[in-house]
Amino acid sequence: MNEIFLLKLGEIVLKGANKKAFENKLCTNVSRRMRPFGAFKVSILQSTVYVEPENETCDLDGAWDACHTIFGAVSICRCRPCEKDLDAIFAAIQAYLGDDLAAAKSFKVESKRSDKRFPLNSIQISQEIGGRLAEAYPEVAVDVHDPDYTVYVEVRDFAAYVHGPAEPGAGGLPTGVGGRAGVLLSGGIDSPVAGYMIAKRGVELEAIHFFSYPYTSERAKEKVLELARRMTRYCGRMTVNVVGFTEIQEAIRDHCPEEYFTIIMRRFMMRIAERIALDHGCGCLVTGENLGQVASQTMEAMAVTHAVVHIPVFHPLIGMDKEEIVRIARRIDTLETSILPYEDCCTVFTPKHPKTKPKLGAVEEVESRLEVEALIERALQNTELVKVRYHG
Repeated sequence: MNEIFLLKLGEIVLKGANKKAFENKLCTNVSRRMRPFGAFKVSILQSTVYVEPENETCDLDGAWDACHTIFGAVSICRCRPCEKDLDAIFAAIQAYLGDDLAAAKSFKVESKRSDKRFPLNSIQISQEIGGRLAEAYPEVAVDVHDPDYTVYVEVRDFAAYVHGPAEPGAGGLPTGVGGRAGVLLSGGIDSPVAGYMIAKRGVELEAIHFFSYPYTSERAKEKVLELARRMTRYCGRMTVNVVGFTEIQEAIRDHCPEEYFTIIMRRFMMRIAERIALDHGCGCLVTGENLGQVASQTMEAMAVTHAVVHIPVFHPLIGMDKEEIVRIARRIDTLETSILPYEDCCTVFTPKHPKTKPKLGAVEEVESRLEVEALIERALQNTELVKVRYHG
């Protein structure tokens, strides 16, 4: 039999009457992600997704890499199916895992018998297979407490499966079960991580980026589009709404006190982002804000900023240390792009002494000097839609 993949479900197993909908969505997502790598049969049984190549032309390594980025699976393993027979199981282990086993200093066998019709229980399977392996590999010690290598045997409904240690999956919930969100995507480290983390909860993303040409360059825009492409490896294809923001920033510069530049700019961003989000069926906004990281991210400033919108605003990074955020950015492969030296619009007209504890009434009074609705309408008309998908 061919090598296949087993994707073990995470928190989906805790769902109640709607569990089937989550499972079906995960299978659909897996099938879609496997399509570039050949013909695969995808099915689900006993809280496990089976991914089986249908011919020898399938790109197993490419498909295996993609399995690591599919939300909904908590662990994944490559395995060899065989008949539900001790001789067949032993032969499959030698053929499939023999080299890894021979290179180990010690081993043990862990078995799981899901098919209760099989005559031996899990402990008996481990004892029988372990004894045979100990004879076949006398130079590898048996260590049931802290082995160098573990052989896994799973006796399931249709076959037995042998494999080595599983690898972590992406976790979370299948993309598409949690609705849609509009993520404010800058060129920094934080916002791509925030988008990734909300996508992990099964949420589809619509990205919104504010672009202030000529104060920010075309390279800065391309940097953001590349970040979006890298995010789609996990969250699937998305549209980036590139909003022309230059006129708004110049109007703020010309009519508002300098200390209010940042807070008023962010209020415009939230208003525009909400309208785009609602137009694309999103139920919330997501930002990369982190409490206390910069002047615009105090409790008072965030309260004033978010006072202009009427849908929930989520902040997945709100209590995280920068080191934690960087660690995730490195793992999802956005960090190196984020640190490219192309500035985004948040660095344009940055005040020397921004208001850190603004009062809503004072901000509204300053804002009244601007033609708010007209500026928003022209910015929305000057929005470019760019569809992105993963190209790796």
